[in-house]
Amino acid sequence: MTPASQGPVYGSAVTKVEPFGIDHIPDSERHGKPSSQFFVWFAAGLNFPVILLGFSATFFGLSFSAAAVAIVVGAAVGSLLMSVMSRMGVRLGVPQQIQARGPLGFFGNFLPVAYINVFSGVGWAAVTVILGGKAFAALTHLPYWLCAGVLTAVEVVVAVYGYNMINFLQRILTYVLTPLFVLITVVAVVRGGTLFEANPQAAGYVGSTGGSITLGGWFLAFLVAWAPFASDYSRYLPDTPRVIRRTAWYTGLGNFATICWLGILGVVVGGSASSTDTIAALHELAGPFAVPALIAVGLSALAQNFLNVYGGAISVQTLKVPVTRSQAVVVICLLAYAVSLWGAAGTEDKFKVFLNLTAYFIAPFAAVLLVDFYVGGRSDPRRIAELYDRSRVVNWGLVAWAGGVAASVPFWQSSIYTGPFAAAHPGAGDLSMYVAAVTAVVLYLLTYRLKPLWRRDTGGLPEEDAGPSEHSDRPADLSART
Repeated sequence: MTPASQGPVYGSAVTKVEPFGIDHIPDSERHGKPSSQFFVWFAAGLNFPVILLGFSATFFGLSFSAAAVAIVVGAAVGSLLMSVMSRMGVRLGVPQQIQARGPLGFFGNFLPVAYINVFSGVGWAAVTVILGGKAFAALTHLPYWLCAGVLTAVEVVVAVYGYNMINFLQRILTYVLTPLFVLITVVAVVRGGTLFEANPQAAGYVGSTGGSITLGGWFLAFLVAWAPFASDYSRYLPDTPRVIRRTAWYTGLGNFATICWLGILGVVVGGSASSTDTIAALHELAGPFAVPALIAVGLSALAQNFLNVYGGAISVQTLKVPVTRSQAVVVICLLAYAVSLWGAAGTEDKFKVFLNLTAYFIAPFAAVLLVDFYVGGRSDPRRIAELYDRSRVVNWGLVAWAGGVAASVPFWQSSIYTGPFAAAHPGAGDLSMYVAAVTAVVLYLLTYRLKPLWRRDTGGLPEEDAGPSEHSDRPADLSART
């Protein structure tokens, strides 16, 4: 990295392309305020899919009060997770995916990052492009493929500029989207909002407990899906106790506020919505105010996808694909656009399947990172060099993650696979994430003091990660790290 005495290469410049990829951010580049994390996550949470998840309360036959409590609990747990993982970024100054090299090993981290982060980044970007593209197509009467393509092009430009540009635009989008979603809220409640009691005759009724666990789990899963990217947007902040503490509060508040707001709104209006198609439901709820509602959905696609694309690009670099961050952004956007053309039909069902499958794999991943940080000593900045040491090939954290995933399989509830426990006990709700996370923690605690599963002999010297040509947009003379 640049010497501490040298001025910043990137600093707080908004219109300068971010020169760092998966590098450790040096002290000379640390800048910004913890409040930035509120705007990053508040804007990202202002999305119509959160409202649609709330619709599901009537499918499960839950009463309004039971559904609201489930959403608040799920949002609270997920927001706490995001708060803690955002703190890790401030402390260590590296992306969340790079942090995972600690407990899993340099190459042991490849499999979960390939599935969890690249697959998840592309998938979430595609889902959001579909919704935004449909909204702008309905608004402008232009072809869907063209609207989706324009959205994707904007995302490419912003994500290439990177961290500072994303923080700047998330703040602006917060101010623009908040009144639009307030309008959606008022109109939707006035036109179709209703409180309701439990309905045992509902198609998905499995009892109040099981339905609440599953519904709350979906909102938790929505935030769990962000967990592998939480540090990506806090790693430039100054590493001081005050900044770390305030970053956690702002991150948690930004996530909790939007998830609870829009989730409970979905419950309120779900009993009167007759369509499960996203844009049709929006037209029905907004009525004569459909135009500003469609604008809100279209712009919110940008607020969420700036993060999806940026995080996905960092994931590609973590896999040692020989591309710069800017090139990885283009790759992620092209893949997401292709998937969005394929998945434009039946989006809602595919969205819930995707939400489940990512959460089942991400929950144990996040659990291993958390326990490694607080129990395994990863919070010590002096150990950052280990994250770039390729001689640490595979570590026991990979076993903990894989064991957590395997233990959760009997509990899976999905339209593509239902586990034997879930099939035999539907009233228990979807317990998959919780089983996966607890199992991963137990396996980590049993193994983290053991010698690495595979360490390559390099004659006593650490084999550090390759230079900036593989993970950075910086010139080679700025590549040194402390």
